[in-house]
Amino acid sequence: MGGAAALHGTWRMISWKRRAIASGAVTDAMGPDPVGYLSYQPDGRVMAVVVRRDRPALKGAVPSDAEKAALFDSMLAYAGTYTYENGRVVHHVDASWNPAWGVSDLIRPFSIDGSRLSITGAPGIDPKNGEEVVYELEFRKV
Repeated sequence: MGGAAALHGTWRMISWKRRAIASGAVTDAMGPDPVGYLSYQPDGRVMAVVVRRDRPALKGAVPSDAEKAALFDSMLAYAGTYTYENGRVVHHVDASWNPAWGVSDLIRPFSIDGSRLSITGAPGIDPKNGEEVVYELEFRKV
């Protein structure tokens, strides 16, 4: 099984690194050991959700405005369609936690080795600070 069919199913995130183009600094995009899932369906839909494992606990039943901002900054979620083009998958976002991620397609060069999905050299703009970055993500098949 190759191409887009190899992606079908649900993948659990193992790591998500980001490298800043300007400085070369490498950091964990959602902290160490993020909680995340990426799902590719045969109908051409993709869905992603990622949260920091160390998200802040709420002080009450309803989050304050400050708590909402901290929660927003500690997650990512989007859905859309995907296409397989020249050995890479391109996410065409149509719903997102942050409208900045729906402005352009998300290009994801990838490789699959058994139950391991690696997305490497994925260019992007960090929606938190506008910095040009390259993402490196690793997933395991669920």
